[in-house]
Amino acid sequence: MQSSKLAGSKINVSTQQYLDIASIHDDILIMKDGTLRAVLLASSINFALKSEEEQNALISAYASFLNTLEYPLQIVLQSRKLNMDAYLEKLKKSQEEQTNELLKMQIADYRGFIDELVDLGQIMSKKFFVIVPFNPSSNKRKSFFARFKETFTPAIFVGLKRELFLNRKKDLMSRVSQIQGQLQSFGINTIALDTEGLIELYYSSYNPQLSDVEKMVDTDRLQIEK
Repeated sequence: MQSSKLAGSKINVSTQQYLDIASIHDDILIMKDGTLRAVLLASSINFALKSEEEQNALISAYASFLNTLEYPLQIVLQSRKLNMDAYLEKLKKSQEEQTNELLKMQIADYRGFIDELVDLGQIMSKKFFVIVPFNPSSNKRKSFFARFKETFTPAIFVGLKRELFLNRKKDLMSRVSQIQGQLQSFGINTIALDTEGLIELYYSSYNPQLSDVEKMVDTDRLQIEK
C-alpha cells in the first residue's frame, strides 16, 4: 500500500536537469557554469592506406598540434548503426516506377544485395567531432580580476547578458578558426555545427534508439531561450 502511494506521488523530473547544457543558441552551447562550447564536424583520414613516410608526417603534425594547445580539447568518435530502411524503401519505389524491365531487374538484384548485406552484419556509420571550449577564467589576455569576476557570473539556464555572451563567443570563435586552420594543415577538414545541427546532434546522442523511429520536430518550431 505504501509503495503504491509513493508510486502515485512520483514526480517526473525533466532530463534537462541532469545535463550540463543550459542552452543552445547563436551556434554555441552555453553550459550551466557559464562556459561555452563550439562543436566541429571533422573529416577522417585513412591512416592505414598511407605510406610509412606519410604516416610519420601525420603523427608528427598531430603531435605538434597537441603541443600548441593551451586549453583542453575534446575529440569524440560517434559510431551508430546505419538505418537502411529509408534507402531500401526508396529503391523499392524506384523499382516499381521503372518502365525498363532490364533496369527493374537490376534494381531488384541490388535491393537483394543490400538486404543480404544488412542481414550479414551491422553497417556502422562513424562521425568525428572536435569540441572547442571557452572558459573566461582561462583567457590569459584578460587581467586576473576581470577573469575572476566573469567566473562568478554563471549561466543559470541562459543567465549570460547579451554583451558578455557576444564577447565570449568572439573569443571562442577565434579559437575555432585557429583549430580549423591547424587541422586543415594535415588534411582534416572541419565545419562548425550551427544551432540546428547542435540540437540534432544532442537529440540523437541522448536518444539513439528513439531518434531512428521518432524524428525530431522542426527546429524552427522549437522555443529556444535567448
